[in-house]
Amino acid sequence: MPQLHSPLSLSTTPAEKNKHTMRSRTLQLLLLLSVLVTGSSAATPPRKPKNSTPIPPPPLESIGSKRFSSSAVFPLIGNVYPHGLYYASMLIGNPPMPYFLDVDTGSDLTWLQCDAPCVSCSKGPHPYYRPAKNRLVPCEHDTCVSLHVSTGEKHACDSPSQCDYEITYADDWSSLGVLVHDAFALRLANTSIVHPLLAFGCGYDQQGTGANSPSPTDGVLGLGNGKSSILWQLRDQGVTKNVVGHCLSRTGGGYLFFGDDLVPPTGMNWAPMSQSALRKYYSPGKASLYFGKHLLAVKELPVVLDSGSSYTYFTNQPYQAFLSALKKDLNKTPLKEAFEDTSLPVCWKGSKPFKSVLDVKKYFRGLLLNFGSGRKAVQMEIPAENYLIITKHGNACLGILNGSEVELNDLNIIGDISMQDVMVVYDNEKERIGWVRTSCDRLPKSGTTPL
Repeated sequence: MPQLHSPLSLSTTPAEKNKHTMRSRTLQLLLLLSVLVTGSSAATPPRKPKNSTPIPPPPLESIGSKRFSSSAVFPLIGNVYPHGLYYASMLIGNPPMPYFLDVDTGSDLTWLQCDAPCVSCSKGPHPYYRPAKNRLVPCEHDTCVSLHVSTGEKHACDSPSQCDYEITYADDWSSLGVLVHDAFALRLANTSIVHPLLAFGCGYDQQGTGANSPSPTDGVLGLGNGKSSILWQLRDQGVTKNVVGHCLSRTGGGYLFFGDDLVPPTGMNWAPMSQSALRKYYSPGKASLYFGKHLLAVKELPVVLDSGSSYTYFTNQPYQAFLSALKKDLNKTPLKEAFEDTSLPVCWKGSKPFKSVLDVKKYFRGLLLNFGSGRKAVQMEIPAENYLIITKHGNACLGILNGSEVELNDLNIIGDISMQDVMVVYDNEKERIGWVRTSCDRLPKSGTTPL
């Protein structure tokens, strides 16, 4: 959702409105904290609690001495349609309290709505996070410096004792807050339970369409590859390797994991992470686009994988080429455009309502992205069931949207719809991205969090 200098996640369609109700947020400090916020992007820093001092960074060797304890697995809740997001429950604080966080590989910062008090917050599924005393992260902390780099902010320490930040997402959502440290309770695959101190956002002012509407989540779980991500923090503390994966079930739910214990030793399609300007996002580089066996007459596409986007987005040229070829195919079928269905921009209807994508997939050819060339070429298949949804009206709608209409510049986003029933692994240790088609309905048995 960001303005592409910051996190990437987006959802601008009606089916994604719930997602945005919580997506663009960043947070501030606690019940004892007085908050002063101006209407400009440079907010007046909130005052510290009395007798409060910033906490130092947690010792880097405090948990696993860099031996990497194990992996952690989290059940996912949600779906592409109608909810428009997948989220995980995280246990944070002492005692640990549950919070539902929107899983977003397109941004680095994890944050919660925060009772600091809150200037502008949505009503979420749980009470607002209330940090204990002495949890402020100082401005010169490495995590703060990294966060400002990832959000495109100037690293200025007007208030050295705290780390202020502002994030703007692609759908013009914005969130204001400060960094805090607190414990995350994680049950690992080796059955041990750890409580690493992690830095995350305490957000007090969210702005955007529907910012004050009820939300299904309490915040965002930023799993990008920047050093302010909790993935880097867990690696620095020796808890898990800097590897994250997800498996999104088409029927709803799925699972998320930190560490590499669940990565299949064989069968994965691996592509190197892009070393270009796309490096700040999870990108396997540029790809040629095929519809069926036919190469669409477009140049190679810069591709980014983003679990924070419900749908897939192509820039205007590949989008129009694909839509034109698709409509030409459908002219030979009994399907008709359903202009009255506004769930997504393009929909089709049959002689009777469809119950599932299986009823209609025979009319739609699959897409294929080809990364690299020769022996190093890697393919990502996107069959019809990974780009169509069936709406409540029983119509089939196209879940690939025109990214140029939401100012994505030259980026093409592979969103949740095209990653359903695919295990996707972002391996920051070996700088590679992998995927393999599989059923995501069953949760791995060991190391499942929450407790």
